[in-house]
Amino acid sequence: MRIGVLTGGGDCPGLNAVIRAVVRKGVANYGHEFVGFQDGWRGPLEGLSRPLGIAEVRGILPRGGTILGSSRTNPFKIENGVERIQENLAAQGVDALVAIGGEDTLGVATKLHELGVRVVGVPKTIDNDLNATDYTFGFDTAVNIAMEAIDRLHTTAESHHRTLVVEVMGRHAGWIALHAGLAGGANVILLPERRFDVDQVAGYVEKRFQHQYAPIVVVAEGAQPLDGQMVLHNQELDSFGHVRLGGIGQWLAEQLEAKTGKEARTVVLGHIQRGGTPTAFDRVLATRLGLHAIDAANDGDWGKMVAMQGTEIVRVPLVDATAELKTVPLERYTEAEVFFGS
Repeated sequence: MRIGVLTGGGDCPGLNAVIRAVVRKGVANYGHEFVGFQDGWRGPLEGLSRPLGIAEVRGILPRGGTILGSSRTNPFKIENGVERIQENLAAQGVDALVAIGGEDTLGVATKLHELGVRVVGVPKTIDNDLNATDYTFGFDTAVNIAMEAIDRLHTTAESHHRTLVVEVMGRHAGWIALHAGLAGGANVILLPERRFDVDQVAGYVEKRFQHQYAPIVVVAEGAQPLDGQMVLHNQELDSFGHVRLGGIGQWLAEQLEAKTGKEARTVVLGHIQRGGTPTAFDRVLATRLGLHAIDAANDGDWGKMVAMQGTEIVRVPLVDATAELKTVPLERYTEAEVFFGS
């Protein structure tokens, strides 16, 4: 077969490892030919492609980002978008697609499969919020980057006796905030799954100061106060209907400074969490997912996503993977509350 590969949505460490594994096994073991579609779904939509053979994937295992580029293009929001994709696939002799992405990218893959496009999905999101898989690659790297930042912030916070609020990614799911906060010894962790009481947070902060230590507050970008709304960067929507978040950290720092009388500063990690080389865990997971994705394509097992369940890689229906988000359960958050304010 001639198989197209694309990476959509936000980039993350490990994408290149998937591409490498798909191509290496697909060529060496099965004799398939590959074409790389550029910039997510915009590639097959506009016929933007590049050669993708073993030579093109050599040396890319440790590289962050994606050699194919990415975008948040939604062909279902573009006039004749699906028809254009089908025409371009036929024109380039592409028999099937391996789509690597998160909720939005795989949501498009699910709809295209229902319309007859042969597709296999690979789960990618640093938020770790895709259902049907225990872990997504990129998440471990993002958590480690955030943890290292928190480690460094502890020392400067204590030197100046100030509160530091660390804003991390997490629109609807707080997995990064939870794991990075626990690993970094944060004194308060705030998630999108549970609205927070600003006065209670201020109480935790004051208690930490009483112990002669400076507090670190980790907040996911999608977290909301009890009596407020999600803080937005602006009101614009992307092609999947998402607003651009950003600002909850600064808002919270201002509230805490006013309520405690102690200086508070904000650090927004933002795209730092997405960049750079992947951890060993993410390299291995991404490689295994790529190997199993090309197996599924070779078997003609279309409409499936490869997923990690326990330590095994399994195949699950794409529709199951994108039906609902995997959010942090209350009992996991309760575990972290033991350390709040201490």
